[in-house]
Amino acid sequence: MTYVLAIFSLLGGLALGAFFYGGLWFTVQRLPGTAHPVLFILGSYWLRLFGVLAAFVFLARQGLECAAIAMAGFVLGRIAVSNLINDRRARCP
Repeated sequence: MTYVLAIFSLLGGLALGAFFYGGLWFTVQRLPGTAHPVLFILGSYWLRLFGVLAAFVFLARQGLECAAIAMAGFVLGRIAVSNLINDRRARCP
């Protein structure tokens, strides 16, 4: 595996984590104003799940090392979104 592929795998996993958990945060924030909350939750979940799953299948076809590095990036994306949300909560009264 080349360093370039490893860096792209890490950045891809980071983007996937930000997409998945940022989408979850977006869903929870918009939930009170929706007319059909169950459809909104399920639609959001399936969209996020299939998007991330398709990307991980693509990365796994590049090699298990790519998938493992992308999974580490996915966890880092979760941590980044959590920190961003906590920072926004700390600034709001």
